[in-house]
Amino acid sequence: MSVEKRPRLGVNVDHIATLRQARGTIYPDPVAAASLAELAGADQITVHLREDRRHIQDRDVLVLRETVETRLNLEMAATEEMLAFALEVRPDMVTLVPEKREEQTTEGGLDVVGQVERLGEYLEALRESGAYLSLFIDPEPEQIAASAELGVEIVELHTGDYCEAAPATTNKLRPSEFDRATELARLEEAARVAHTVGLTVAAGHGLDYKNVLDVAAIPLIEEFNIGHSIVSRASLVGFERAVAEMIEALYLGRQWGEG
Repeated sequence: MSVEKRPRLGVNVDHIATLRQARGTIYPDPVAAASLAELAGADQITVHLREDRRHIQDRDVLVLRETVETRLNLEMAATEEMLAFALEVRPDMVTLVPEKREEQTTEGGLDVVGQVERLGEYLEALRESGAYLSLFIDPEPEQIAASAELGVEIVELHTGDYCEAAPATTNKLRPSEFDRATELARLEEAARVAHTVGLTVAAGHGLDYKNVLDVAAIPLIEEFNIGHSIVSRASLVGFERAVAEMIEALYLGRQWGEG
């Protein structure tokens, strides 16, 4: 399996919908944001349709299916409701993620090892959608092995622990149970293991314009799904510029890795 040198950016527009839902208006529109992201060079549009519909709504996904010109990645929990929806919408890609009603955002990777049989049956049904299948997992060899066993094409490595870790120079000022160098090495090793077993490697969760540089320097990570930091930046500089700046950060990180 060859690795594409140019890192791909998937822009998650969930939090455009968060702003809209906060006031119950029809704006800002995540569909419009997706179009701007594509104009700025995004390779993929990612949305998470949650069980509680806290941000993205069913209609958003249906309209995005008709308007996205790159690739539509639907993140969802492995429920019967979401299976039926995915089979109806037929996105280009489906990423299964863990989901808890009370969580502010996704707190960790999917436990593939602990539910191989159930996920196997679910994925078999999901394949009828024709979508590429991805699992959002912690960067652990056993989770990667189980994902490969299930026959998915892609694993997205959870970068939350890395992002929560303070850099070595500030660890004393901002205590963390995670060490950034250790977490970065963990991601690099997980990418190597996943690539070895034939999986395409993506990464996401908590990445911003600074901490993404070191992760982008890992050549085996081909794709990055990033949302909150782009939407936050866009509130100050505009959506197209925010996306373009993230693409530039990915390129810069990749150049460091190659140098």
